[in-house]
Amino acid sequence: MARRTGTLLGGMPYLRFGTGSPLVAIPGLTQNFEPTVGVERMLVTRMLAPVAARHRVLRLTPRPGLDPNASMADIARDYADALRLEFPGPIDVIGTSTGGSIALQLAADHPDVVQRLVVVCAAYTLGPNGKKVQRRVAEEVLAGRPRQASREMFSVLGDKPPSRLAAGMGWMLGPRTFGKASPDLITTIRAEDAFNLRDRLGEIEAPTLLIGGDRDGFYTPELFRETVARIPNARLILYPGKGHMAAISDPRLLPDILEFLDGSDAGGRAGGAHSPSARSAGTRPSTL
Repeated sequence: MARRTGTLLGGMPYLRFGTGSPLVAIPGLTQNFEPTVGVERMLVTRMLAPVAARHRVLRLTPRPGLDPNASMADIARDYADALRLEFPGPIDVIGTSTGGSIALQLAADHPDVVQRLVVVCAAYTLGPNGKKVQRRVAEEVLAGRPRQASREMFSVLGDKPPSRLAAGMGWMLGPRTFGKASPDLITTIRAEDAFNLRDRLGEIEAPTLLIGGDRDGFYTPELFRETVARIPNARLILYPGKGHMAAISDPRLLPDILEFLDGSDAGGRAGGAHSPSARSAGTRPSTL
């Protein structure tokens, strides 16, 4: 699969691959905003290969060198400015984890940019435990302790957080996970800590799919449900027994996303109006 990396006008690093209609993927929290290369590029393209078979994927990372006081709205504005220059009209957007927070802000603030929205393992705000963990990660990074920062993060990524086994794995991977952390990581954590879109979810015009796990260490099932209930044209798929990383890596995830984007009942925007067929706010039965 042909892959191209580069930087959009404004300084946002991208990885482009696949064929078909355009689709922007906003990744989760990373230690810095360097271009996606090497092993990471291979893993990303492999993971998104089913989507790239039908869509021209633009994996777009926030620009490096953020203002230390940047908010989630500021980060989303960078995306909106770049996408308006890159595409003639609204496009489909997938945001994962912290990328989901950015995507929700983007859809609320810049409805002209987002055609359909997929949010994976994110909600209108972090849960109390998610905020606590990310604050600890920021503290450890600032103290120059990447192993401890990684241990904190990994401890809540599994299906039964906190997990000592996952925390131990995080400690071992610390130099790779946070060994090259930039100030942008701290800025993004602080922006997400302050992020709360609850009272503005009703402004999101794009048909929306939210997918999460009911054992996510950063979000509660109630946060997922309330997020979907407050978006006018949204539905929820909740994977029983799945934590944050397990939901992101679940084999049902990409087929569920493609069904939403390309299925016979896929809802789109026509003249800014919602498609009635896309209206749903249910939870997937635990048998699926």
